[in-house]
Amino acid sequence: MTVDPTILVVGSTMIDLIAYADVLPEAGQTVVGTGFAMGFGGKGANQAVAAARLGARVSIVNCLGEDSYGADTLRNFDAQGVDTTWVRRVPGSSGVAPIWVDAAGMNRIICVPGANDATSPELAVEAFEAVRPAVVVAQFETPQATTAAVFAGARAAGATTVLNPAPAAPIEEAVIEMTDWLVPNEHEFALVGGGSLGGDAAVEDELLAGLAARLGVSLVVTLGERGAAIVADSGSVARVPTPAVRVSDTTGAGDAFVGAFVVGLASGWDPVAAARLGCLFAADSVTRPGTQSSFATREAAAAIRSAAQS
Repeated sequence: MTVDPTILVVGSTMIDLIAYADVLPEAGQTVVGTGFAMGFGGKGANQAVAAARLGARVSIVNCLGEDSYGADTLRNFDAQGVDTTWVRRVPGSSGVAPIWVDAAGMNRIICVPGANDATSPELAVEAFEAVRPAVVVAQFETPQATTAAVFAGARAAGATTVLNPAPAAPIEEAVIEMTDWLVPNEHEFALVGGGSLGGDAAVEDELLAGLAARLGVSLVVTLGERGAAIVADSGSVARVPTPAVRVSDTTGAGDAFVGAFVVGLASGWDPVAAARLGCLFAADSVTRPGTQSSFATREAAAAIRSAAQS
């Protein structure tokens, strides 16, 4: 079944300040970088743009500062086709994310939320009632109280809720109770009590199924170059591989996966097909530097979507 995907993203916007170096500095050390880029980021914004590139109708709920970064972000959303009806400007700075990337493409990130923390439960619930999306997705760069409120409204209306628990933090009970799909990476999976992955496949499957059952959620764990593992209603574990690619920069890969995965769910695909779309879209993104700038164009995204269905 394929339907017109409508998605509401309750999440952050950031301006990414990306420094590239062959080797990243240790404490007290200064190194000479090989390049610098400034771009649009934030987990919510990245996921919204990824979903829009794949043809979904996307609205975002967020607060921006009264600075030039906020104005730039609104212009970017307009260019990307993301609805900003539910974005508000507030006093203070917009969010920023200084990022270091080494020669192997691995990154370290510091998120400074700024205005993102002002994203209120009332605003999110109002947006949901107006948009009535098929899927609501949230992360941890905006307040968990806001996520809990909008997820409760979505659950009551029969919409699917997707939580990406990133940056890694404990999940409040009011949020997990209203979460349909939990989408962590391996580090986040361990933090929420799932245990350490990367060992025997049978042991991994037991850990994956155990966490899904304990939290009462369906589960997708992103495993980097190993693809993704899915635990849906049956409790069995399915795995989706990721294609081998030449890695340039892993920044934003997790957000690329989540944005694509929710497009699959909102389109009525089964979870394995949705995860396949996530893996293909994310793998393509790491072949280019940057965050949103690394995501496939709409034309290329359409080809990736077709490949995920084949």
